[in-house]
Order: sequence, then C-alpha cells, then structure tokens
Amino acid sequence: MVDAAVMSRGRKVGAKRRKAVDPGFLLLPLLVLLLLVFVAPTLWFFFNSLRETGQSLPEVMRAIQSVLFSSTIRDAIIKTNWISLVVTLVALVIAYPIAYAMSRSRGLALTLMVICIVLPYFTSIIVRTYSWMVILGRNGLVNEVLLQLGLISSPLQLMYNTSGVVIGMTYVLLPYLVLTLYASMKSIDDRLLHAARSLGASGFYTFRRIYLPLTLHGVFSGCLIVFILSIGFFITPALMGGPQDMMIAMLIEREVELTLNWPLASIMSLFLLAITLVLYAVYYRFSNLQKMMG
Repeated sequence: MVDAAVMSRGRKVGAKRRKAVDPGFLLLPLLVLLLLVFVAPTLWFFFNSLRETGQSLPEVMRAIQSVLFSSTIRDAIIKTNWISLVVTLVALVIAYPIAYAMSRSRGLALTLMVICIVLPYFTSIIVRTYSWMVILGRNGLVNEVLLQLGLISSPLQLMYNTSGVVIGMTYVLLPYLVLTLYASMKSIDDRLLHAARSLGASGFYTFRRIYLPLTLHGVFSGCLIVFILSIGFFITPALMGGPQDMMIAMLIEREVELTLNWPLASIMSLFLLAITLVLYAVYYRFSNLQKMMG
C-alpha cells in the first residue's frame, strides 16, 4: 500500500511538471535559428546598404519613394504579378485533375503517380530548365514533331518570351499544387458523394455542389503557395525569358551583380519581402491546415 501511494504521488508530481512546461519552448531553437539565418542577415543587408548612401533619413525616404514609383520597377512589378497569376491559373487547370486521379487511385498506380510528381525534385532546377529549353527550342522536340506532321511550315518561337517562362515555371511549381490538392481531396468523406448519388444527383451536379466546394480550401491554399513562389522566381525566367520578361527578382540580381547598386537592390528586396509576407498572412488566415493534412 505504501509503495502504491508513493508511486501514485510520483506520477502526479511528474504530470504537474509536464503541464508546467510550455510546449511553446520546443519552438525556441527553431525561432533562434530563423532569427540568425534569415531575419538578422536581411536587416543587416538592408541597413548596411542604406548606410552606404551617406544620406540622411528624409533623403533616404525620398529615395525609396522615387524607387517605388519608378517606371522600370513598376513595369517589373506588373510583369511579375501577371506572370505569377498566369502560372498559378495554368498550374491549377493541370493540377486539379491529376490530384483527383491520385485521390481515386490505390496501390501501384498511386505509387507511380507520386513518384512522377516527386522524382523531379531530385534533379537540379537548372537541369530541368535546360531540359525544357531543349524541348522548346527552335530545333527542339516540339518544333521537330510539328514540322514532321506538317502542322507548321516554320519553327514556332516557344523560347525567350512569356510563353516559355510560363511553361517552365508551371512545370517547376506544379508539384506544390498537386500535393496540396491531393491532401485536400483525401480528407473528403466518400460517404457524402455516395449519399448524393443515391438521392439521384448526377456526377456533374455532385462535383459542382459537393466535391468542388469541399476542395476550395485546398485550391486557395495551393494557389497562394504557387503565387508566392512565383513572384520571387529567378532561374527559369532568366534562362527562358526575353528582355520584355524582366521580373522583380531579375531586376534585383541586375542591380547587385552588374550596376553594384546595393541600396536600390535592398529597397526592391524589402518591397518583394513585404509582398510575400502579406500573401503569407492571407494564406495563414484563410487556409485550414488540419483539413489539408487530412
């Protein structure tokens, strides 16, 4: 009896100690790492770049204002958002049926589809971009096939324009949207669809009134992820785009590497970071992570 009482008291004390420890402390190492490798370098880059100008704070603010209202930067921001929007919509059109097929597949078929979606990430993005350059080039696979079939009389210009940028970025970012939609679709209870069909609803009506609304949170979350990644894209637009496809990340790289204008690059980087944080706040506000994870 004495041993049982001692053991019971020990369990109670251990339980109280566990409750007294805030689980939030487990995030402390991650927050410290994020502060050291991201926040601190970003702030150092920004303030050090502005300090090199040797201007007073009002002059710096006027310089920031002039940069933000510059026609070149305004055009780059408009082009960046437009390409990001097109890439997001094209990726959604392609990803939704793929994710639906994955959610309805089992066994070997599902495994093969997951491998096809995930396997490209074991290859460098530069290698994947150059592969598309070979496929879409003037003497590439697409033009050669179309010429052999007699569908075109001269090679199509599929590279070094907006179309090439959209194709390349869509290919790179497509898995993010596919996997997000797949997780959303797997969380849907099939009994809801069976109940609708048993009540006489057609397949299209069931999809439009039940299935699609239940996947909208996945659509919204996945599209925001793709859009956020698109606005900061650099490698694919730089290799597959033309002079008229200058995106904000390419403009920042030009100011850092060619003109050595670090203050201008820091201001544009801060602006791009602000856009990303706003979009992430929207994503965090409206996305349902529990539903996405099933």
